[in-house]
Amino acid sequence: FNRLLEQRKAIVDDFSGVTRDRQYGVAEWNGKSFNLIDTGGFVASSDDVFEIEIKKQVEIAVEEAHLIIFVVDTMTGITSQDTDMADVLRRSPKPVLLVVNKVDNATRALDATEFYSLGFEHTFFLSSISGSGTGEMLDELVSHIEELPKQLDENGEEIEEDSTIPKFAIIGQPNAGKSTLLNALVGEERTIVSDIPGTTRDTIHTYYKQFGKEFVLIDTAGLRKKKNVHEDLEFYSVIRAIRALDEADVCFIVI
Repeated sequence: FNRLLEQRKAIVDDFSGVTRDRQYGVAEWNGKSFNLIDTGGFVASSDDVFEIEIKKQVEIAVEEAHLIIFVVDTMTGITSQDTDMADVLRRSPKPVLLVVNKVDNATRALDATEFYSLGFEHTFFLSSISGSGTGEMLDELVSHIEELPKQLDENGEEIEEDSTIPKFAIIGQPNAGKSTLLNALVGEERTIVSDIPGTTRDTIHTYYKQFGKEFVLIDTAGLRKKKNVHEDLEFYSVIRAIRALDEADVCFIVI
């Protein structure tokens, strides 16, 4: 996700379960722009409160998408989660690109061939860290994008997109109800909500249009005093929340 956007938008760490909510971004390749949706790891059957909610977020993203990039890890080989997700995607009428990640040497390239057994027509070996192999995958991706006619005004001039839509950041301490407020405003489960402090990690941008008005709502991780922040993951979440303060035109402080 970060490699395709060419920015560090999503938090990355070595342990699983870092990504929870759907994260949106805009990428471009060969003159074509497209929206990307990053999701958490799909676990078909689990009693974990976060994995249950992440599964719902993944299902929403699959429903919204026109094309699905299915990312697997050559270092772990085919896992039960991979086969569960593959079963779900085979039932979808949408095109699927199978991306075998972390293929950055000849040995891993050989190991990656086992993923052909998942049965997807379009399979790509790449390394998201170095970027090798992403070009071929992006070529296939943009081949599925139809050229949309340009919007013209009454004088035949192209209408440029309005980049001045105001942004509203929702700020507050952990577990203050920020994500609950966002979901209530947009009328859907846009972000995961739980009683556990620190549920939201990334800053989540959501486009909102109601009553003739449009703006962007930004949900953020909970802010605590610096002396109370001990984990690296929370530190990066706080940094992104502070950036949202700078980015926003107006801030809602939830207490």
